[in-house]
Amino acid sequence: MEIQQVKAFLAVAEELHFGRAAERLGMLQPPLSRTIRALEVHLGVDLFRRTTRNVALTAAGEALVEPARRMIEYRTLAAETVRRAADGQTGHIEFGFAHSSSRRLAAALVTASTAHRPGVSFGLHSDVYAEEGITRLVDGSLDLALVRWAKQPPGVTGRPVMVERLSAALPVGHRLAGRASVRVDELADEDFIALPEHPSSTLREATLRLCHEAGFAPRVVQSAPDSQTIGALVAAGLGISITFDSVSAATREVGTVAVPLDIPEEPTMLYLAHRTDHGKASVEAVLTLAEEVLPTVG
Repeated sequence: MEIQQVKAFLAVAEELHFGRAAERLGMLQPPLSRTIRALEVHLGVDLFRRTTRNVALTAAGEALVEPARRMIEYRTLAAETVRRAADGQTGHIEFGFAHSSSRRLAAALVTASTAHRPGVSFGLHSDVYAEEGITRLVDGSLDLALVRWAKQPPGVTGRPVMVERLSAALPVGHRLAGRASVRVDELADEDFIALPEHPSSTLREATLRLCHEAGFAPRVVQSAPDSQTIGALVAAGLGISITFDSVSAATREVGTVAVPLDIPEEPTMLYLAHRTDHGKASVEAVLTLAEEVLPTVG
């Protein structure tokens, strides 16, 4: 059935008068009568009993009234759903991040989106490190990611939303714990705890690079899956780690202290990143909201 036929049928069924129904629809009565007759032919039943004095619904017509109303409602709902999706009011976003500091930012953005864009849902991936995050943005399995990079990768763009500086995470009783800063070469004899080699981690890569530049290879005695576990192992005295100040502040592991590294490097930026050609209205809406929730830094 065509939607115009359904509207015509409902108008006549509710008015039980072809003249009033035609006026309600803003059309002449003869075209309305032809539309109803075409619908009856299509269905193979009479929907109305017509006499010179009145119009009444047949049993088939009565049976069609509620389904016809639902058809109109579903059509309206479909149009509204499409409009909301086009406006970025609905949709689903796959969001990747890692580290405690990133989780705090991710939580702030998801919470704000839920308040302002309740029709947008999120799939949260909390163990996505830099290289993996960029790869998954490019292949489309992630829509947004909080990642770090030294050089912007092709096909990906983003805004810096956090400035991070490297520090040494030490047990509180460590010989260097009371220092205002520490040189990397002063850590040459230490046991290190690091994130796994795979997936690639900016922190692990920075640790290896800084130690090599200081003239030694770090003695990694234990790998741990996340920053919280590393912090607990440091507090227990198993070793030390190189981490970001934002990670240390977010985990606040009792029994540890973060001492800034005395290095000439520029601070690292954490980016809210996405594909340059994501093409999703919901992503664009959340990115606009993020400009207030996670303002640009640096």
